[in-house]
This record gives sequence, structure tokens and C-alpha cells, in this order.
Amino acid sequence: MRRFLVVLDVDSTLIENEVIELLASEAGSLERVAAITEEAMNGRLDFAESLRARVATLEGLTAQDVSTAVSRITVTPGARELIDAVHAEGGLVGAVAGGFHEAIDALARELGLDHWQANRLETRDGVLTGKVDGPVVDAAAKARALRHWAADNRIPARQTVAIGDGANDLEMIHAAGLGVGFDAKQAVRDAAHVHIGTRDLSQVLPLLGLRG
Repeated sequence: MRRFLVVLDVDSTLIENEVIELLASEAGSLERVAAITEEAMNGRLDFAESLRARVATLEGLTAQDVSTAVSRITVTPGARELIDAVHAEGGLVGAVAGGFHEAIDALARELGLDHWQANRLETRDGVLTGKVDGPVVDAAAKARALRHWAADNRIPARQTVAIGDGANDLEMIHAAGLGVGFDAKQAVRDAAHVHIGTRDLSQVLPLLGLRG
């Protein structure tokens, strides 16, 4: 039986959105945040610094504002098919987000993910402070998560798959047995073993021998 560990980036990979931009729309800072996101995803800004700068614009948002933003998340076509097919072969699926637990937790449970990791937004009295609570999930953290989940489940490196689109995904793509760029920035296209230009995650299945 084939047994894979597939680890996906979340924003613009597992989902069609950038959650920080959905939140920024609620905060009235979308234009500024989108510009910083574009620079970070192309590797022109340090991710951790860029995330803190973007989160700072969210200060004052309430739990209801966050809920409104999260309600607009759209799962990428083919994601459920990919997850179900990997599970059917005894494999595991994880997700690592430069985004936030507040957005991914319910979705991860709904999709049946086995593992997930994300940043957390700091709150005080139910209101966002504009800070990240704890260490930032950056490129190195994504690679560590992939290696950790593989080791914990005794899955060899050659059976690991990383799927992502931005500079923050490069280290996990290098760490995986198969690195897949998904509608990716040029740096990721250059680094990945294969690139998928169609926004359909089920296109990963033939690469795993799970669909003809």
C-alpha cells in the first residue's frame, strides 16, 4: 500500500484566499496589506517581519470581524479529492499556514486533516491587539513541521510531498521527497520538482500514482 505524507501551504494553495487580506478588508487596510503580501510571497521581504507589519494593521478588530472574514474562505477545487485519495491509500495530509489558527482550525477539522500548524492572533478582551501570539510560522517552521510529522508517523522522506506557492514554502519544498509548485511564484516554480498551473489540487494525484 502506498503511504504518503502530503503537506500543503494554506493561503492561495489549500484555499483560494489570503486570510490576512480578508481580515485587512474588515480593518480597512487591504491595499497596504496586499502590497506587503505580494512582496513577501516573492521573497523580497522577510516573512516574519512582513507578517507582523500586516497584523499590526488589524488592531481593534473584534471576534465578529474575524468570523465575518473567515466566512469568506473558499476551499481550492480538488482539495477534498486529494485529501480523500491520500487517506484511502493509508496516507496522511497536513497543512502549514503563514496565516492563522482562527481561520484554519474549523476548516482543518471539516476537511479531515491529520495535522496542521498556523500562527495565532493575540487578543485582549476579545479584540485583536495587532500582534502575533507566539513565534511566527515561517519557512523554517514549515520545513520542521513536515520533517516532524513524517518522523512521528514513520514515513520516509521520499514519501513526503510539499505543495506551495510562495517564497515562504521554499524550505519545505526542498525538504520533501516531492516538491510541487501550485500556481506559484517564479522562485517556487524554479525550485519545485514539478509545477501545476491549473488551480485544481486533484492534479497532484497522478504525480502520486493515485490517478491515471
